[in-house]
Amino acid sequence: MPAGRAARTCALLALCLLGSGAQDFGPTRFICTSVPVDADMCAASVAAGGAEELRSNVLQLRETVLQQRETILSQKETIRELTAKLGRCESQSTLDASAGEARAGGGGRKQPGSGKNTMGDLSRTPAAETLSQLGQTLQSLKTRLENLEQYSRLNSSSQTNSLKDLLQSKIDDLERQVLSRVNTLEEGKGGPKNDTEERVKIENALTSLHQRISELEKGQKDNRPGDKFQLTFPLRTNYMYAKVKKSLPEMYAFTVCMWLKATAAPGVGTPFSYAVPGQANELVLIEWGNNPMEILINDKVAKLPFVINDGKWHHICITWTTRDGVWEAYQDGTQGGNGENLAPYHPIKPQGVLVLGQEQDTLGGGFDATQAFVGELAHFNIWDRKLTPGEVYNLATCSTKALSGNVISWAESHIEIYGGATKWTFEACRQIN
Repeated sequence: MPAGRAARTCALLALCLLGSGAQDFGPTRFICTSVPVDADMCAASVAAGGAEELRSNVLQLRETVLQQRETILSQKETIRELTAKLGRCESQSTLDASAGEARAGGGGRKQPGSGKNTMGDLSRTPAAETLSQLGQTLQSLKTRLENLEQYSRLNSSSQTNSLKDLLQSKIDDLERQVLSRVNTLEEGKGGPKNDTEERVKIENALTSLHQRISELEKGQKDNRPGDKFQLTFPLRTNYMYAKVKKSLPEMYAFTVCMWLKATAAPGVGTPFSYAVPGQANELVLIEWGNNPMEILINDKVAKLPFVINDGKWHHICITWTTRDGVWEAYQDGTQGGNGENLAPYHPIKPQGVLVLGQEQDTLGGGFDATQAFVGELAHFNIWDRKLTPGEVYNLATCSTKALSGNVISWAESHIEIYGGATKWTFEACRQIN
């Protein structure tokens, strides 16, 4: 070989796999590798030892693959079992729901999109929960009847009194039925068939009673001022709500005020929500679960200091300005908190949908029963400026100087109701608590 170059030679290193090694890996193999002329040939055998390490790694990898394959097969079997169980459950639920609807004879309320699970769908709830909801409905009807009694005292007529007595008698009968059913459940005597028949019977009676009271309320509607009313949302559902006919303009500041009486806990729900194309949370007031009440602007959140889930009437106001995102919160005429950096320099967008009683996940829809407002709401007003503390106090104390909203004012002609929400007479500071 020429001088000055590192001469290389090919050495055949025999890897004699003796004993058990030969049995594990088969016949002897030879590896050809180049080594420097002046290198120790024995050192080359060390390099050849890398083949042993490689072979060991391959065997370990093969073992890992086999183990993973066994795991995957086991998981596939588990998935098949769970899928079969889920299929059986869904089939049974469908049969139960169909049977319940057939027995109800169409007496239940059906709204578009009500295929979603709703907490107000009485035909799909257990007996105990159903009776609890029926009790809430009865209480709501009793409250409405008391309001009608108050109205009849001011506008006495024999027809009104006779209707009132008849409705009171029906409510008493229904209460006795519910109480009897509760006692039967506690004694463990009720069966699925009896539960369904009893539920359908009570639901039909409630529907008839609801219609009679609504007719009676229409009679007083013709005689009351346009702003002397309240909205009632007796159950937590995804179909009961009110819609404000008018949209909001672009606003660089606002004040929103209302009277609220929450009757569900935990969580007041969503008294109002305003959605625009591309942003469902443009302006939302919500209290969900055990969280504090929050105001959302363009999906930015501020926690409010309100404590209103005590079943009493409260007057609340929130003011906001786009400059620095400064906000203030008032409860019963007194400022309880403030902050800044809430969606600063983001004006409220126009041409949206304003809904009372539900939180919108899409423009004008996408309601979730768990976020629905349960209770009573009145005097919902919006201004395109920040009200002063004195102006807020006038509203909370029903002063003759109290202002009406210059963007949204409280009037029956401005509100449409859906899904069983009701309107009836209300005068702030006279009927509260």
